[in-house]
Amino acid sequence: MKLRHSGYIAVAAILAIALVSCGKKEDTTETPAATNAPAGQPVDAGTAGTITGTIKLDGTPPVPGKISMAAEAYCATQHPTPVPAEDVVVGPGGTLANAVVYISDDMSKWAVAVPSTPAVIDQKGCMYHPHVVAMVAGQQLQITNSDNTTHNIHPLPKDNAEWNVSQPAGSAPMMKVWGRPEDAIAVKCNVHPWMKSYMFAFKNNYFAVTGADGKFTIGNVPPGTYTVTVWQEKYGNKTTSVTVPAKGAATADVSFSAASGD
Repeated sequence: MKLRHSGYIAVAAILAIALVSCGKKEDTTETPAATNAPAGQPVDAGTAGTITGTIKLDGTPPVPGKISMAAEAYCATQHPTPVPAEDVVVGPGGTLANAVVYISDDMSKWAVAVPSTPAVIDQKGCMYHPHVVAMVAGQQLQITNSDNTTHNIHPLPKDNAEWNVSQPAGSAPMMKVWGRPEDAIAVKCNVHPWMKSYMFAFKNNYFAVTGADGKFTIGNVPPGTYTVTVWQEKYGNKTTSVTVPAKGAATADVSFSAASGD
């Protein structure tokens, strides 16, 4: 009887451990991770400033590769000319698109405003638009499919729960949430391997993504000296320091070297 009783106890212990382990896997992307962090103090709008700048590439830009969509007839018909790869998008004067610019100092003392409007990523022309999307952790992410074919969106996070979903043509938008801050989440499509994108989920509101002109603006910045980090898909990270005066503007122009990406 004692042996049988001991066996029951052992089985119960194993089940309890299993339940705890399963519980740790319940984190989903639809619900932000709970936090006990203080709300933070609001930024005084009367003294807040801005950080602006232009991100460029110095030197001869690399010749962009060409994306072949011949594997699917529908995708091929959406592009009468070859589609250039998007890892380095250079505009007039060497301006860099799709660079993510953010304050990398600890900004936890300041209140975070999670936007009520969702960030958006669309699947159009068998490409992700935009190529880089940034949001606040906890903000809704709306995923749409504008193509007349089925797509798949498969982010590969390290600090958040991974998800992998398909979206048939004509289906309603999907909503997801990154519950934890995370940089440069690579996104792929299991159906169309040339489709690639990156997502950023920030812990505060001090970030921007450059357009074709390479320009960015980060607003509502409390006066102070900050480290500004710039991420670019091919060239990695580069930092600079700026001082934001009360009710003033600071400039953070950053250039990457084309040779550094060889």
